[in-house]
Amino acid sequence: MRLPERLALAALPTPLQRAERLSGKLGLDELFIKRDDLTGFSLGGNKIRKLEFLLADALSQNADTVLVMGGPRSNLCQAAAAAARVTGLACELVLYGDRPISIPTTLALAEESGAVSLFTGDAKRSSVEVLAKQRAATLESEGHRVYVIPRGGATAVGAVGYHVAVAEVVTQLSEFGIETASVVVCVGSGGTLGGIVSGMADLGTDWPIFGASVSRKCDEAESRILGIAGQCARLLGTSPPTNPRLKMIDARGPGYGETWLEATTASDIARDTEGLILDPVYTAKALATLGQIAADLRGPVVFWHTGGIATALDAAARRDFT
Repeated sequence: MRLPERLALAALPTPLQRAERLSGKLGLDELFIKRDDLTGFSLGGNKIRKLEFLLADALSQNADTVLVMGGPRSNLCQAAAAAARVTGLACELVLYGDRPISIPTTLALAEESGAVSLFTGDAKRSSVEVLAKQRAATLESEGHRVYVIPRGGATAVGAVGYHVAVAEVVTQLSEFGIETASVVVCVGSGGTLGGIVSGMADLGTDWPIFGASVSRKCDEAESRILGIAGQCARLLGTSPPTNPRLKMIDARGPGYGETWLEATTASDIARDTEGLILDPVYTAKALATLGQIAADLRGPVVFWHTGGIATALDAAARRDFT
């Protein structure tokens, strides 16, 4: 495997926690939580595994500025701003919509790290792509070297972080005497699960994988995941995923970022049984889907907690998912 350069940002390995009380509530045989909410860098959750490779790639290309796309509550933007600060890079955020009247914690932390925020004025998430292209061109005309990071850090380079994380989970499960499990992961832009699919193919680990799509229709999300997985494998020179046991579940509820009663209930159960804090946009909705797929979840299950703690705290303060 041709592993790209990597920055040491995350506190790895993150714990794999047996969740007996939550498992009992959900009617599962055995449940483990992969605690990527505990990656240890600036509340960045799963984004930190991606940023270890993305920022290293930026530095290897002699970039002086990272341009990151997302929304006002983007965990990636917040974590990227912090990572840029500690590595000496300037950071600009291209965010969809208008500047919020009430600034979310993620945006406040990003700007405290020195990031400059630009807003598209258009609520469509895809609007960031046009403004980012324009802003990158302007910066480069001024003599800057710009490294662009799309929403979610969903690139082949970013997915490497989760390609290598698969071996981490396999090793941790083996310490419990477990050789196979089903894996459940929330899906936004597809980079996290794309890396996992690629990593599974590399190890020859033919485990069932369930992707809970919180922002896109399942067929679109699956296409993105498999595309990123293939690109990641080519980048690393590893075996490409040919027929992964991937099943997508619609976890959008009323819509991306919209409060969903089932997710609220799942979040409450996780808090009350295991002390887990779930964000309402990603992890809570993914956990809520376990009831839909319970019949397919025989044996041990790994639920990948991807973080989103700042978003969870904001939601709790607003009391919009209690």
